[in-house]
Amino acid sequence: MARLSPYFAYKTDGEGRGYLEVYLRGNALLRLAATNKGTAFSERERRELGLEGMLPPQVCDLPQQVARLYRGFCRQPDDIAKYQYLRAMQERSEVRFYAVLQQHLEEMMPIVYTPTVGKAVQQYSDLYQAPRGITVSTKNIDHIDQILADYPLLDVRMIVATDSSAILGIGDQGHGGLAICIGKLALYTAGAGVSPFHTMPVNFDVGTDRRELLEDPDYLGIHEPRLRGDAYLELVDRFVDAVKRRWPKTVIQWEDFAKDVAFKVLERYRDRIASFNDDIQGTGAVTLAGLIAACKLKGEALTDQRICVVGAGAGGVGVAKAIQQGLVHEGLSREQARRQMFVMDIGGLVVEGVSAQGYQLPVSQFPETYADWTISGEVPSLLEVIEQARPTVLLGLTGVSGLFSEPLVRHMAENADRPIIFPLSNPTSNCEAIPQDLIAWTNGKAIIASGSPFADTEYEGARVPVGQGNNAFVFPGIGFAAILGRCRRISDAMIIESAFALADYTERHYLSRERIFPPINDLREVSVEVATKVLAVALRDGSATRLDLDGENLAMLGDYVRSRMWRPEYLPYRVAEGAL
Repeated sequence: MARLSPYFAYKTDGEGRGYLEVYLRGNALLRLAATNKGTAFSERERRELGLEGMLPPQVCDLPQQVARLYRGFCRQPDDIAKYQYLRAMQERSEVRFYAVLQQHLEEMMPIVYTPTVGKAVQQYSDLYQAPRGITVSTKNIDHIDQILADYPLLDVRMIVATDSSAILGIGDQGHGGLAICIGKLALYTAGAGVSPFHTMPVNFDVGTDRRELLEDPDYLGIHEPRLRGDAYLELVDRFVDAVKRRWPKTVIQWEDFAKDVAFKVLERYRDRIASFNDDIQGTGAVTLAGLIAACKLKGEALTDQRICVVGAGAGGVGVAKAIQQGLVHEGLSREQARRQMFVMDIGGLVVEGVSAQGYQLPVSQFPETYADWTISGEVPSLLEVIEQARPTVLLGLTGVSGLFSEPLVRHMAENADRPIIFPLSNPTSNCEAIPQDLIAWTNGKAIIASGSPFADTEYEGARVPVGQGNNAFVFPGIGFAAILGRCRRISDAMIIESAFALADYTERHYLSRERIFPPINDLREVSVEVATKVLAVALRDGSATRLDLDGENLAMLGDYVRSRMWRPEYLPYRVAEGAL
């Protein structure tokens, strides 16, 4: 028996068929999202579970319910209304929500995740309807063990946690960041089959420095300035220690932490509990995958490229580190890899001993690299790097809308027959350039991927694919592999393997169509490949603690991954003796 909650347990009968044993009867079953089938309760279940007369007479199966709910979704007047519709659906029935989401993933992913979730974060207090997950704060950290004991799921394996200090490209959002964690976990389930009954979204409400929130009487978070320094780390320490006591097999994804703490949190806990930072490592892996695929499309090697990464925060440095590791993997020395990459901060090129901050040092440039350049300041500007380093790859992680201007992009077009340009910032309003403009300014030559979804564009009557470098192509597979391997840590090798796995999948299925990322509808298949290959690396490098799986047998591992994926389907119910 797998006791998933105080209210239900998964069991199998004598023939190995699964069913749910429930410890509630009547209206309580309809009010719990984990157990509510709505009109799909059979006549027998209605009698046995005390539901007769509480539901419409017609018994509807799950496909009928999905069709009706999708029609309701389509009637919503705008994206926020659609977001609220889906969130309400999730709070009524987990199974129905995921059945609808999986069937219409490409259409709904921009609603449950970026870009719409950014608007939902900003309006969180106004949109709030139902509790989900937990909030950890200075007001309740003394009771953290009891808080975790009271959580309605008994075996949490995946946590997405944020302190809301750097949400997407919209910055400090206080308590509203919980919506990001909810959205990410929805993709873990829809994309990789992580059971929603093993997940928990977490918000560290450590205050906010955003004045409009502090002055808003309807703001639901703590009305205090943001906690920092040792007191902040002590709070996170106590949370991590309590999680290890309660759920020692849990994996934590750190989400949307500001750059001044993102690297610190990652390094502080990565060997204490299996964890990774999606903004640093996930963004890096998915960008590296797109870059590998783009190089294959051009018939060139990754090591042939000169790369300009614009934005030196958590995401930008994470991307630069991943690409550096990719270049080393392909045969360059660490120093050669550094010399071929130019990381830009707001003040210009990040240079060792001149402008680089501590976390930027591993990807900083050497001063002698630009010793013979003509520059106007202490370090080269973005345009000066484009003109004189002549990069073939331009990556944007700044959150500055329109930063990739026409003159700059036209210079890029002079540096390569097919320049690779990825404006990766989210949400859409913060994107460095519009794909259609990039195609026009490069005379149709650029290979493009964006962070937010954009439709394919046209140039001189030909269709030009626009890839979406969405972290969802890697983070669900990484997390699922760590769960299945019962990993003690998530190693750098596991993260980099996710990039090569995604690139391999794309090459097999879509490169011949000039696509450098697969469509979102392939997410579940992509996650199988990523999880399988990441799990194999974890077994080989000692990150995984499982002794019964063979890291050399990818076929066996792939079958195992598929067999463990949760699917949204209704199980038969049996009422437990003494149910309330």
